[in-house]
Amino acid sequence: MNTVRIIGGQWRRRVLKFPDSEGLRPTPDRVRETLFNWLGQELNGEICLDLFAGSGALGFEAASRGAGKVVMIEPIPRVLAALHDNARMIDAEATVEIKRGDALQYLASTKHKFDLIFLDPPYNKGWIPRLEPLLAGVAKENTIVYVEAEYELDALGDWRTVRHGKAGEVHFHLMQRETA
Repeated sequence: MNTVRIIGGQWRRRVLKFPDSEGLRPTPDRVRETLFNWLGQELNGEICLDLFAGSGALGFEAASRGAGKVVMIEPIPRVLAALHDNARMIDAEATVEIKRGDALQYLASTKHKFDLIFLDPPYNKGWIPRLEPLLAGVAKENTIVYVEAEYELDALGDWRTVRHGKAGEVHFHLMQRETA
C-alpha cells in the first residue's frame, strides 16, 4: 500500500493508505498546501465534489478543513475499498460520501450542487474536454473549480484560471466564473 498524509485541519498528520492503480497519483503535499492557502485554509461547511477521488488526498483534506460534505467518486473497486477504509479509520463517514461510479455519468445524473469541485483525472485520456460541458449542471453561482492537468489551462467552460502553479509535470489551477 502507498500512503499520503493529511496536512491540515482536524485530521492533520493522519496517514491515508491506497493501492497502486494506473493513473493514480495523489496530489503532493506542497501542491495541496498551496491549494488550501489559495482557498483560505478552512472550508466552513462548503459542499465539495472530488470527481476522481483516487487516494482521497483532496477530498479527505477538504473534510479535515471543515467542509460540510464531500462526495468522492471512484470507479476502481480496490481503490474504492481503500477510500472506505480510510473514512472509517479517521471517522469521516458522517462528512464524506464515497460512491462507486464514472465521473461523466455522475455529472450527468446528480441533482446536487457543489461549492468546490476537484478535478484531478488521469492524464492523457481526454477527460477535461469531456467534463467541461457537464460542470455547469453541478455548480452553484460561485462554485470554484480546482483542476490538475498535464498542460496549462486558461479556461474551462465558464471558469477562468485565477491561480496557476506547476510542480514537476503537473499544472494546477484554481478557477472561478467571471462576474459581470
